Amino acid sequence: MISISSDVIRGYNDTMILYLLKQKSSYGYEISKDIKKLTDEKYLIKETTLYSAFTRLENNGYVESYSKEAENGKRRTYYKITPAGEAYYKEKCDEWNLTKEVVEKFIQE
Repeated sequence: MISISSDVIRGYNDTMILYLLKQKSSYGYEISKDIKKLTDEKYLIKETTLYSAFTRLENNGYVESYSKEAENGKRRTYYKITPAGEAYYKEKCDEWNLTKEVVEKFIQE
């Protein structure tokens, strides 16, 4: 089975995370599981990659974090998308569409 190189997808980790946060606020492990499920296990985001993305997104004002108690009584850090994050997500989607258009010119079927 072919898997996606982390080098190829690195620029779109933020897009995937923001997409999921547009659906609902969430925490790291749940986002990791959702990415794995939505990609049919073709892309598994590493924990260090995920938390680096959260830090970058929060520092840029695209997400906000907050602490919340889980069902098991433990506190988790949740993330929610901000209006700036919504705008950034749209920019990344537009960028992806242009990237796809350019790269497809060089792909032989």
